[in-house]
Amino acid sequence: MRILVALYRFSVATMISQPVSIVRSVILIVIVASGTAACSSSQLAPQQSKSPSGYVVKPSSRPVIGERAAAVALQQVGVPYRYGGSTPSGFDCSGLVHYSYTSAGKSVPRTTTALWAELAPIQNHDMRVGDLLFFKISGKMSHVGMYLGNGRFVHAPSSGKTVSVESLGSDYYREAFVRAGRPQ
Repeated sequence: MRILVALYRFSVATMISQPVSIVRSVILIVIVASGTAACSSSQLAPQQSKSPSGYVVKPSSRPVIGERAAAVALQQVGVPYRYGGSTPSGFDCSGLVHYSYTSAGKSVPRTTTALWAELAPIQNHDMRVGDLLFFKISGKMSHVGMYLGNGRFVHAPSSGKTVSVESLGSDYYREAFVRAGRPQ
Protein backbone atom coordinates (compact mmCIF):
# COMPACT_ATOMS: atom_id res chain seq x y z
CA MET A 1 0.00 0.00 0.00
CA ARG A 2 2.89 2.38 0.74
CA ILE A 3 4.11 1.83 -2.81
CA LEU A 4 0.73 2.91 -4.19
CA VAL A 5 0.75 6.04 -2.04
CA ALA A 6 4.30 6.90 -3.17
CA LEU A 7 3.38 6.30 -6.81
CA TYR A 8 0.28 8.44 -6.40
CA ARG A 9 2.28 11.31 -4.87
CA PHE A 10 4.95 11.05 -7.61
CA SER A 11 2.29 10.95 -10.35
CA VAL A 12 0.38 13.90 -8.90
CA ALA A 13 3.60 15.93 -8.75
CA THR A 14 4.28 14.98 -12.37
CA MET A 15 0.77 15.97 -13.42
CA ILE A 16 1.08 19.36 -11.72
CA SER A 17 4.44 20.13 -13.31
CA GLN A 18 3.54 18.64 -16.70
CA PRO A 19 -0.11 19.48 -17.50
CA VAL A 20 0.24 18.26 -21.11
CA SER A 21 0.70 14.70 -19.89
CA ILE A 22 -2.18 14.57 -17.39
CA VAL A 23 -4.03 11.86 -19.29
CA ARG A 24 -0.90 9.71 -19.63
CA SER A 25 -0.16 10.19 -15.92
CA VAL A 26 -3.64 9.10 -14.91
CA ILE A 27 -3.36 6.05 -17.18
CA LEU A 28 0.01 5.18 -15.61
CA ILE A 29 -1.40 5.50 -12.07
CA VAL A 30 -4.25 3.13 -12.92
CA ILE A 31 -1.96 0.64 -14.65
CA VAL A 32 0.60 0.67 -11.84
CA ALA A 33 -2.11 0.38 -9.18
CA SER A 34 -3.72 -2.57 -10.94
CA GLY A 35 -0.42 -4.34 -11.53
CA THR A 36 1.26 -3.81 -8.15
CA ALA A 37 -0.23 -6.85 -6.48
CA ALA A 38 0.32 -9.12 -9.50
CA CYS A 39 3.95 -8.25 -10.17
CA SER A 40 6.58 -9.62 -7.81
CA SER A 41 9.68 -8.32 -9.60
CA SER A 42 11.31 -4.89 -9.47
CA GLN A 43 11.68 -5.17 -13.24
CA LEU A 44 8.97 -4.55 -15.79
CA ALA A 45 6.25 -7.06 -16.42
CA PRO A 46 3.72 -7.34 -19.24
CA GLN A 47 0.26 -6.28 -18.13
CA GLN A 48 -3.15 -7.36 -19.40
CA SER A 49 -4.33 -3.74 -19.57
CA LYS A 50 -4.53 -1.61 -22.70
CA SER A 51 -1.69 0.78 -21.73
CA PRO A 52 0.14 2.56 -24.56
CA SER A 53 3.32 0.55 -23.97
CA GLY A 54 1.97 -2.52 -22.20
CA TYR A 55 4.64 -2.15 -19.50
CA VAL A 56 4.86 -0.46 -16.15
CA VAL A 57 7.71 0.14 -13.77
CA LYS A 58 7.12 -1.39 -10.36
CA PRO A 59 9.45 0.69 -8.23
CA SER A 60 11.13 -0.59 -5.14
CA SER A 61 9.99 0.78 -1.78
CA ARG A 62 12.46 3.63 -2.34
CA PRO A 63 12.56 4.04 -6.13
CA VAL A 64 15.97 4.82 -7.55
CA ILE A 65 16.30 7.69 -9.97
CA GLY A 66 16.46 5.34 -12.98
CA GLU A 67 13.11 3.78 -12.10
CA ARG A 68 11.52 7.21 -11.80
CA ALA A 69 13.05 8.30 -15.13
CA ALA A 70 11.79 5.11 -16.81
CA ALA A 71 8.28 5.78 -15.48
CA VAL A 72 8.41 9.30 -16.95
CA ALA A 73 9.68 7.95 -20.30
CA LEU A 74 6.86 5.39 -20.42
CA GLN A 75 4.34 8.21 -19.98
CA GLN A 76 5.62 9.60 -23.29
CA VAL A 77 4.81 6.50 -25.38
CA GLY A 78 2.91 7.71 -28.45
CA VAL A 79 4.46 11.20 -28.49
CA PRO A 80 5.79 11.98 -31.99
CA TYR A 81 9.50 12.04 -32.85
CA ARG A 82 10.81 15.55 -33.46
CA TYR A 83 14.44 16.26 -34.30
CA GLY A 84 15.89 18.37 -31.47
CA GLY A 85 12.72 17.87 -29.42
CA SER A 86 12.85 17.58 -25.65
CA THR A 87 9.25 18.22 -24.57
CA PRO A 88 6.01 16.22 -24.63
CA SER A 89 5.10 17.94 -27.90
CA GLY A 90 7.91 15.93 -29.54
CA PHE A 91 11.16 14.14 -28.66
CA ASP A 92 14.33 13.00 -30.30
CA CYS A 93 16.14 10.09 -28.62
CA SER A 94 18.39 12.08 -26.31
CA GLY A 95 15.64 14.64 -25.67
CA LEU A 96 13.46 11.85 -24.24
CA VAL A 97 16.30 10.73 -21.96
CA HIS A 98 17.07 14.29 -20.88
CA TYR A 99 13.40 15.12 -20.19
CA SER A 100 12.80 11.86 -18.29
CA TYR A 101 15.84 12.17 -16.03
CA THR A 102 15.31 15.89 -15.44
CA SER A 103 11.66 15.22 -14.51
CA ALA A 104 12.86 12.51 -12.12
CA GLY A 105 15.28 14.95 -10.44
CA LYS A 106 18.61 14.12 -12.11
CA SER A 107 20.52 16.33 -14.54
CA VAL A 108 22.06 14.50 -17.51
CA PRO A 109 23.64 15.78 -20.74
CA ARG A 110 21.27 16.68 -23.59
CA THR A 111 22.93 14.96 -26.55
CA THR A 112 23.65 11.31 -27.31
CA THR A 113 27.36 12.07 -27.78
CA ALA A 114 27.59 13.88 -24.43
CA LEU A 115 25.70 11.05 -22.68
CA TRP A 116 28.09 8.50 -24.24
CA ALA A 117 31.11 10.48 -23.07
CA GLU A 118 29.86 10.98 -19.49
CA LEU A 119 28.56 7.51 -18.63
CA ALA A 120 30.93 4.67 -17.83
CA PRO A 121 30.08 1.38 -19.53
CA ILE A 122 28.26 -1.29 -17.55
CA GLN A 123 28.05 -4.99 -18.32
CA ASN A 124 24.89 -6.29 -20.00
CA HIS A 125 24.16 -8.64 -17.10
CA ASP A 126 24.28 -5.66 -14.70
CA MET A 127 21.69 -3.55 -16.54
CA ARG A 128 18.89 -2.08 -14.41
CA VAL A 129 15.72 -0.16 -15.13
CA GLY A 130 16.64 3.36 -16.25
CA ASP A 131 20.09 2.50 -17.64
CA LEU A 132 20.86 4.07 -20.99
CA LEU A 133 21.43 1.94 -24.08
CA PHE A 134 23.58 3.18 -26.94
CA PHE A 135 23.15 2.04 -30.53
CA LYS A 136 25.22 2.32 -33.70
CA ILE A 137 22.95 3.42 -36.56
CA SER A 138 24.29 3.77 -40.11
CA GLY A 139 27.81 2.94 -38.94
CA LYS A 140 28.11 5.41 -36.04
CA MET A 141 26.98 5.59 -32.42
CA SER A 142 24.02 7.92 -32.76
CA HIS A 143 21.02 6.60 -30.84
CA VAL A 144 20.08 6.20 -27.17
CA GLY A 145 17.20 4.51 -25.37
CA MET A 146 16.28 3.71 -21.77
CA TYR A 147 16.28 0.15 -20.42
CA LEU A 148 13.01 -1.10 -18.90
CA GLY A 149 14.05 -4.58 -17.84
CA ASN A 150 13.21 -7.96 -19.34
CA GLY A 151 15.10 -7.09 -22.53
CA ARG A 152 12.86 -4.10 -23.37
CA PHE A 153 13.62 -0.41 -23.79
CA VAL A 154 11.77 2.84 -24.52
CA HIS A 155 13.06 5.33 -27.09
CA ALA A 156 12.15 7.98 -29.65
CA PRO A 157 13.13 6.13 -32.84
CA SER A 158 13.14 8.43 -35.90
CA SER A 159 11.14 10.85 -38.05
CA GLY A 160 7.60 9.75 -38.75
CA LYS A 161 7.50 7.47 -35.70
CA THR A 162 6.50 7.90 -32.06
CA VAL A 163 8.06 7.13 -28.68
CA SER A 164 7.75 3.36 -28.31
CA VAL A 165 8.86 0.27 -26.43
CA GLU A 166 11.09 -2.18 -28.32
CA SER A 167 12.92 -5.43 -27.65
CA LEU A 168 16.69 -5.67 -27.45
CA GLY A 169 16.18 -9.18 -28.80
CA SER A 170 14.96 -7.97 -32.20
CA ASP A 171 17.51 -8.57 -34.97
CA TYR A 172 17.86 -4.85 -35.71
CA TYR A 173 18.49 -3.63 -32.17
CA ARG A 174 20.55 -6.65 -31.11
CA GLU A 175 22.98 -5.93 -33.96
CA ALA A 176 22.95 -2.14 -33.40
CA PHE A 177 23.44 -2.30 -29.61
CA VAL A 178 26.88 -1.01 -28.53
CA ARG A 179 26.77 -0.72 -24.74
CA ALA A 180 24.85 0.42 -21.69
CA GLY A 181 25.66 3.16 -19.17
CA ARG A 182 24.15 4.32 -15.88
CA PRO A 183 23.68 7.95 -14.83
CA GLN A 184 25.14 8.35 -11.32
